Amino acid sequence: MESILVLTHADDTGSALSKASLEAVTAGIDLAARLSALLTIGIIAADAATAASSLPSSGARLLAVSGEAFAQARYASDAAAAEALCRAASATIVLAPGSSRFTRIMAGVAHRLSGFIDTHITGLSGTENVEASRWFYRQRIEAVLSRSARPWFLLLDAGTHAAFADEAGTAQVETITVELPALRTTVSGFRAPTLGAQTIRPDAKLLFVAGAGWTKKQPDGQAHVAEAGDLILGFLHATSASLGSSKSLVDQGGEGNSVLPFLTHLNQIGQTGATPRHAKGLSTCCHGEEPHVVGWRFIGSRRAISLDPNCGWTRGKADVVYVADAFPVMAKLNALLEAAKT
Repeated sequence: MESILVLTHADDTGSALSKASLEAVTAGIDLAARLSALLTIGIIAADAATAASSLPSSGARLLAVSGEAFAQARYASDAAAAEALCRAASATIVLAPGSSRFTRIMAGVAHRLSGFIDTHITGLSGTENVEASRWFYRQRIEAVLSRSARPWFLLLDAGTHAAFADEAGTAQVETITVELPALRTTVSGFRAPTLGAQTIRPDAKLLFVAGAGWTKKQPDGQAHVAEAGDLILGFLHATSASLGSSKSLVDQGGEGNSVLPFLTHLNQIGQTGATPRHAKGLSTCCHGEEPHVVGWRFIGSRRAISLDPNCGWTRGKADVVYVADAFPVMAKLNALLEAAKT
């Protein structure tokens, strides 16, 4: 019989499990039910008892590594904690969120336990054997993986499962003692961009994509890059949306053309860019060609604003297409959003 361990960690507050961890819990519960397997949830946090308050009805055995040494992400302490939890649970299959904290350590933990690891898992299936799905070649080829070797570590991509949700309560947690090695790394603090400067927001409900049309000449014969930047940033601030871009727009910076200063190649969506997962997406000034649209594979509801009635979006790639000039449309939309606040 398989023994499934779901590794989790606390979020930035330290008092609750991260959203990605709760998604991994959902995946673990579903997989354990299909395989009739034992389910254990391991928690790494400074205060594991508080973090476990969202799991009393999970039906799983709860193990925890707790203490101030585990409040912040650090390879030495996190790897030791994950190894101890795996040994205590006698796990044959280990599920973990593909967060930066766990992605950093999990290959090392698998090596310590003579295990095997696969990353970027987007789905788990199978009733007798575990079948893990992941994408290759910029989300264009899907593979289904299966291994007989154990333990098998699987890092799950965020957004592929619903987050486990239940009423908070008191959970019975078993504390696991960890012998920490000498810690040479000290976490002194965090440096993060301000809210106004941060444009990539993986947890946002809406993806806003800007195309090269924003920097082209307008009906008056002039380009209005500054106005375009103000409209886009105004919409992002009002909606807390995540900003994406077409390749042609971000490439303009290297060609000496006028560009939007807050865009980088990290914002690029498509075959040679990112493939985000958001509930909704709005494309503006973009033709909707296949190399770009492939990055929208996991976007639920799609809408586009384009002056071209024959663009790629109108050929079945978007649910709704507004054939209009994005400048006045976004100006009106921003005004409505501002009015809704008052």
